[in-house]
Amino acid sequence: MSKLGRRQVLLYGSTGLAASLLLKGCTTSGDDPNAAAGDSDGGETIKVGILHSRSGTMAISENTVVDAELLAIKEINAAGGVLGKQIEAIEEDGESDWPTFAEKAAKLIDQDQVATIFGCWTSASRKAVLPVFESKDHMLWYPVQYEGQECSRNVFYTGAAPNQQIEPAVDWLLENKGKDFFLVGSDYVFPRTANTIIKEQLKAKGGNTVGEDYLPLGNVEVTPIITKIKQALPDGGVIFNSLNGDSNTAFFKQMQGAGLTPDKYPVMSVSVAEEEVRQIGPQYLEGHYAAWNYFQTVESPANDKFVAAFKAEYGDERVTNDPMEAAYIMVYLWKQAVEAAGTTELEAVRKAAIGQEFDAPEGKVTMNANHHISKTVRIGEVRSDGLFDIVSSTDGPVDPLPWNQYVPETKGLGCDWTDPEKGEKYKV
Repeated sequence: MSKLGRRQVLLYGSTGLAASLLLKGCTTSGDDPNAAAGDSDGGETIKVGILHSRSGTMAISENTVVDAELLAIKEINAAGGVLGKQIEAIEEDGESDWPTFAEKAAKLIDQDQVATIFGCWTSASRKAVLPVFESKDHMLWYPVQYEGQECSRNVFYTGAAPNQQIEPAVDWLLENKGKDFFLVGSDYVFPRTANTIIKEQLKAKGGNTVGEDYLPLGNVEVTPIITKIKQALPDGGVIFNSLNGDSNTAFFKQMQGAGLTPDKYPVMSVSVAEEEVRQIGPQYLEGHYAAWNYFQTVESPANDKFVAAFKAEYGDERVTNDPMEAAYIMVYLWKQAVEAAGTTELEAVRKAAIGQEFDAPEGKVTMNANHHISKTVRIGEVRSDGLFDIVSSTDGPVDPLPWNQYVPETKGLGCDWTDPEKGEKYKV
């Protein structure tokens, strides 16, 4: 098999069915101009793209979402597939490099002719591929929390909008941990935009931004930031962390080494979940916090099933986390939309996706007209075993707001894709 970034993975529910489909594929023309998007070998399979960083600084996080997507595809195929066809997953490696993401997205659409793409983690990668999807009028499903302020008919977002993660996290910290905030982030669009939101929210609610600093993505030279935190918060205070990738490993280890313990310097992260805690080491993060919509410790039959299936597939030592769960459920939401539409034709699937509901591991989710889903908001504290105690949770799903109440100029971004004229008016 060729390298991960270019391999083609064909997943079938059973060996017999796989042999049957492959034999049929050998005798059927794949040149049908009337075939719906993603149909291959005369419609015997439905091709989908998987586009994440299998290598580079973001691989620590993105490999896990690929695992979740492949698990969902395997389950769907075992249950009979989509519209009676098996899903053929074609993987590409974005290599933690944003131009590479755009190149691979175009390849999946033009060469592989996939029905949809499940992909990206960072907002930088999503912004890089967005012109590809919009120019080709194709479809991306994106599984990670982000900064909002985006409105595209070509993207479905199954991670949190700011009002489903960032804003509630700030409110919880103000109520429980203090009013003086130091903001730390990776130097790209999500952390910078998130911190703009946070600074405006703190102004509105009586908090203080005492410092702000950024690291290039993948940079591990965190000592200057630790020094600035100690100078700005000599007696302790809140650290809001939007670092991504390998930078978090260095940050938490040096925080502990410098004596900045969670009792005086609690860190709230929005890109550190169970997998990152496992790889960094729970001993460096115990007592710190994260804001997500899902934790492995959520108690529900749907989550019990998800965790058991994931561990059965990948090993009992593995953990589940929020982006993995959002990646898993977006495959199922796409499946439901295709079945409701009765075709993989892109426009029909777009329309059918709105209003889809799913009994997700995090709780019930619903795809809204703005292409974002309603989600429960949770705050978790890292335990010694690397999992999270859920210390705060909303009573139910919170509707998504891609615009931000603390940044008034973004309020026009409340797209409603059941009304395309309104959506196009506010497109960015």
